[in-house]
Amino acid sequence: MSSRPKPVSFLQSSIKAIANLFSSIFSHKWGRRFVSFFLAGALISVTLAACTASDTKPPTATETKASSPAAQTSPAGTPKKDIELTLVSFAVTKQAHEAIIPKFVEKWQKEQNQKVTFKQSYGGSGSQTRAVIDGLEADVVHLALGADTDKIEKAGLIDKGWEKEFPNDSIVSKSVAALVTREGNPKGIKDWSDLEKDGISLITADPKTSGVARWNFLALWNAAVKKGGSDAKAQESLVKVFKNVPILTKDAREATDAFFKQGQGDALINYENEIVLASQKGQKVSYTIPDVNISIDNPIAIVDKNVAKHGTKEVAEAFVKFLYTPEAQTEFGKLGFRPVDETVAKEKQFVDLYPKVKELATAKDLGGWSEINKKFFADGAAFDQIQAQIKR
Repeated sequence: MSSRPKPVSFLQSSIKAIANLFSSIFSHKWGRRFVSFFLAGALISVTLAACTASDTKPPTATETKASSPAAQTSPAGTPKKDIELTLVSFAVTKQAHEAIIPKFVEKWQKEQNQKVTFKQSYGGSGSQTRAVIDGLEADVVHLALGADTDKIEKAGLIDKGWEKEFPNDSIVSKSVAALVTREGNPKGIKDWSDLEKDGISLITADPKTSGVARWNFLALWNAAVKKGGSDAKAQESLVKVFKNVPILTKDAREATDAFFKQGQGDALINYENEIVLASQKGQKVSYTIPDVNISIDNPIAIVDKNVAKHGTKEVAEAFVKFLYTPEAQTEFGKLGFRPVDETVAKEKQFVDLYPKVKELATAKDLGGWSEINKKFFADGAAFDQIQAQIKR
């Protein structure tokens, strides 16, 4: 790198050069006078030039060229271009996200001076998964189970290792299975095994289209295995249970509407959060949280291929991280989801709201989602075998 000559050194060199140039005429009287005047003028000119040079500073780090990355960002205080984020989630998270999203939008606007708008899509987890794979360009997916997120990964839209990108193996919300009955519980339904009895009508969603329904199935299976001691006994028990299901709804929200709004069924299996939300809306709900239960863990992931295409990776990551904050987890907790933040979960309002479960199994306890899908929900697996034995 070349360096700028110092003004003083430059001045000295110039004077010396001029002096040498006219040294030959110093012996003459008029020549000495001429040189004296000439040097005075030269000194003034060089001094002015040196002063001008010393006042001209090189560009600072913030004064970048237009082609540099820094020049392509918005200047401080200048609003950035509006950005849109597409969130695809399973049906029963709608109320929670509608409460949380405005808080994130306000925070991002304040900190980044950029307006974020959200496109939101809600439906059965399985249906949402297929929609994303088929072209619904989600930036963020919040699905009912890890198996659905794995399908999007296998389709090449999400990078491998997504579970480790965020805290808690990317589980951002969770619940347990609730057993809902009519007011006063006229059929005396108190536990999973009561659903096997003749004369009981059970409402639940279809495990083929609803992630919630898969959790419901696993809750039933887990309890049956612990009671009967074998897979064969468990399958016999679940044949009896599903004989009592008049119709399998598409998703958990439809199951809830069928039970509460349409008056169908004596019992409903659903997320605890749906029941808490119904209670908050003024519905009288009679329900129990069985002591043998399943931890319904809902992961979140960034759809890497889509955020790269949309240029939304930064805001998508910020949104997902925001969902883990105490502020967001409190909103999840208020709307029926058990907080994944342990500090928030220990708050009195949530300790009182969510009863402790004695025996809580996880998907990992059942072999993980790859094994679960193969064993229970693949074509010809346990669920299809159960349905084949039922005459409707």
